[in-house]
Amino acid sequence: MNVKNIDMSCTMMGSRSTLPLYVSATALGKLAHPDGEVAITRACHSAGLIQMIPTLASCSLSEMLGAKQANQPQWFQLYVNSDKKLTAEVVKKAEQGGCSALAITVDAPQLGRRERDMRNKILSGASDIQKKKGIDKKQTAGITQALTTFIDPSLCWADLPWFQTLTTMKIMLKGVQCGEDAVLAYKAGIPAIIVSNHGGRQLDFARSGIEVLAEVMDALKAIGAEKKMEVYMDGGVRRGTDIFKALALGARGVGIGRPVLHGLAAYGQEGVERVLEIFHDELRMCMALMGCPTIGDIRRDMIDTRSLFTHPSTIPMDNLYLTNYNPLPLPIARSRM
Repeated sequence: MNVKNIDMSCTMMGSRSTLPLYVSATALGKLAHPDGEVAITRACHSAGLIQMIPTLASCSLSEMLGAKQANQPQWFQLYVNSDKKLTAEVVKKAEQGGCSALAITVDAPQLGRRERDMRNKILSGASDIQKKKGIDKKQTAGITQALTTFIDPSLCWADLPWFQTLTTMKIMLKGVQCGEDAVLAYKAGIPAIIVSNHGGRQLDFARSGIEVLAEVMDALKAIGAEKKMEVYMDGGVRRGTDIFKALALGARGVGIGRPVLHGLAAYGQEGVERVLEIFHDELRMCMALMGCPTIGDIRRDMIDTRSLFTHPSTIPMDNLYLTNYNPLPLPIARSRM
């Protein structure tokens, strides 16, 4: 196969992208850098990638929408508020600001037990939704407790028709974790899903996104819908080869979160741009070595999935104890000779 020219461009949710990669929504970007999510917006424009802007941002929705360039694609990630009127207002604002897709988070009726967060305190100046619910005033609350207060735990399949009448944005369900739910989403008329375990921070021992992705694609294939719904995956993507694996299993694209935050914390916008450049270079190399000049040439038989569902039975390590409570080393005995 001639791999002199590698074309990694694709279309995701109707928007063009230089890579089958988007920057997923992550909370409170200013904890990493003073520019916060706005720096990510600018970096995505430089790289030609789609940004999913978060509900729980440290920049306002207006700032994130205002930072994008003309025709720059953005998606909006939504934590559904118990106040449906407020949810409708935020969704309308995102749509009017030019967001083309609405990613409804469905795997967080409450946030998981994040013990490190419990030792921290919530910071003021959070998202639009937070301010309207008064969460930024709870200075004594842990981050998890504070963020949980406005999320609607009653969100269910019966709410989807309301969202479908609320907006013209394309709806994505973010947080699908089994093949059965993927089929239900398809039958409900949802055009896209994101397979995700919420960064592994919701429930101990939840399956990884790549495992669930394989099951989801098989379930959709069983009803002849694997080509009729766009399937995305986030979580655990650290290399260009990880993107290749997800595409081979049937994903339309993948999202990244932590790598972007690491780059943002180190060097701001330039750090994010460098992270995206590394993914670009690694995917290009992988496609060339696998004989795939285009995204369409990637096939499932190019990856070995035999060990995908096999896990060794091990006892989890107590990393908190091992990291913080190591005994002091004994002093080195000096020779008197």
